[in-house]
Amino acid sequence: MQMWPKARSWGALLVLLALAACSGGNFRPVSDTPVRIGAPYNVRGTRFVPAPDPSYDMLGYASWYGTESGKHTANGERFRPDWITAAHTTLPLPTYVEVTSLATGRRIIVRVNDRGPFVKGARILDLSRGAATQLGIKAMGVAAVRVRRVEPSERDRARLRKGQPARDLAPVPQSTLQNLRRQLATAGY
Repeated sequence: MQMWPKARSWGALLVLLALAACSGGNFRPVSDTPVRIGAPYNVRGTRFVPAPDPSYDMLGYASWYGTESGKHTANGERFRPDWITAAHTTLPLPTYVEVTSLATGRRIIVRVNDRGPFVKGARILDLSRGAATQLGIKAMGVAAVRVRRVEPSERDRARLRKGQPARDLAPVPQSTLQNLRRQLATAGY
């Protein structure tokens, strides 16, 4: 009879260990500090050199991903597919960017907390499923976008860190949108 209390303790310990193993390991809390730049790295024969770029403003294509739920992002946070996040090859983690759909002019603020896309070509950003849905490009798979680094308000940052969208942004005027489309076409994409 003295074995039962020990057996129950061991059983409880084994259950706790099993639950901990199912949780996917230790994740970094969602935070804007410290900002991580990271060392240069190679993927499929391409070298990427992370670096701060306060004036980042690029035209290209964005895709989306969402099946990696629960895995680690490059900065150690848990990937949550319905949050408004993205992956970029070289921007510091986290970085905030404004993403504009060149099809509709819709703009959103996104928190970059992962690395990617690693597809050859003009893809410059991988959006989470939540970000692709909010931007209105989920059904497209790949969409023409403008991505530029921004410094959102602390309120918008706090909302994004909690998985909620930042404030709504006004769409880009049609004249600006047409100009961006011409620039992308001229770049040969």
